[in-house]
Amino acid sequence: MRIRHLFATALVLACPLASGPVMGQSVQSSAGTLEATVLAEGLEHPWALAFLPDGRFLVTERGGALRIIDDGVVGPAIEGLPEVMARGQGGLLDVALAPDFSESGRLYLTMAEPGEGGTSGTAVLSARLALQTDGGRLEDQAVIFRMNNFTETTRHYGSRIVIGKDGNLFVTLGERGDAARAQDAADLAGGVVRIAPDGSVPADNPQPDGWAPELWSIGHRNPQGATLRESDGALFAVEHGARGGDEVNLVQAGRNYGWPEITFGTDYDGSRIGSGTEREGLEQPLHYWDPSISPSGLDFYEGELFPGWAGDLVLGGLSGTVLVRLDMEGDAVVGEERLFEGQLGRIRDVRVGADGALYLLTDERDGRLIRVAPAGGGK
Repeated sequence: MRIRHLFATALVLACPLASGPVMGQSVQSSAGTLEATVLAEGLEHPWALAFLPDGRFLVTERGGALRIIDDGVVGPAIEGLPEVMARGQGGLLDVALAPDFSESGRLYLTMAEPGEGGTSGTAVLSARLALQTDGGRLEDQAVIFRMNNFTETTRHYGSRIVIGKDGNLFVTLGERGDAARAQDAADLAGGVVRIAPDGSVPADNPQPDGWAPELWSIGHRNPQGATLRESDGALFAVEHGARGGDEVNLVQAGRNYGWPEITFGTDYDGSRIGSGTEREGLEQPLHYWDPSISPSGLDFYEGELFPGWAGDLVLGGLSGTVLVRLDMEGDAVVGEERLFEGQLGRIRDVRVGADGALYLLTDERDGRLIRVAPAGGGK
């Protein structure tokens, strides 16, 4: 599979405005003029976004709160959430609505779950959201999955949930800052797991010799964005490298994505990691970034507002403070477009709405929900 490596010489379309975050502004893009509009603010390090069937937004905050945003108003914290380890990169992380949410109210949350002696690890909570006039409450809760080998580190939890076309759940897990764990197939850290909605192991998981039965793939560092291609159910993910080496991967069953044996990045002290950039039996990324942008949030664009972007990937950059579109031809990345670079803040999540607009969350103490649409239209 051919790698696409695009430096600053790639297609970069950014508005030449002031460098600080400025709201209500526009940029030129391959789809014309885009406008970023703040829909809500005052969120404390928001991490993930879901669209409720009635048009409201459901947002997680890393500190442990789940909130509904209604017409720009951030509601009170939904009651009934369990304790999370809200330290470092840990806390309340992703949220995904069950396919039958309109009838069942069922949703899934990932979190850094506290363990014994100050340890923590990534876990998945299944619960029913009972909506109330003043917010809501989580009921019928159950932790349906938790990674093995909790540790005291507070970094590299992952963690995104993607619901497959068969209803099973993909969950991305970071290697918790211990690179060797990503190559230990008995350890779930640094893997993508696939579980049934009740947490059991699907019978058709790949299960190569020596692999934990939950594992779908191994060799990941810290995948903080994942999405499904609806046409064929293929899973795509973005993950953080060290210094350079952020990756986009087509995540396939039974494959090893190489961390830390191969990488396009270097360690933070400049030293080499692993044996180079490729090795037989280890997968190559579709695309990588050097320098890093810290990709987080990922979605396929299938809306109608930007027809020229159909089938492309959109994602956010944390350290890169950028919205990125990756031009896709089949499974290949053939171009990159950078938008609002340095203008909107640390972009944690990116979702395509039913109206075709892009919805972003900024990971800040005063985080924002932002809508990106054609200037003067797309309402």
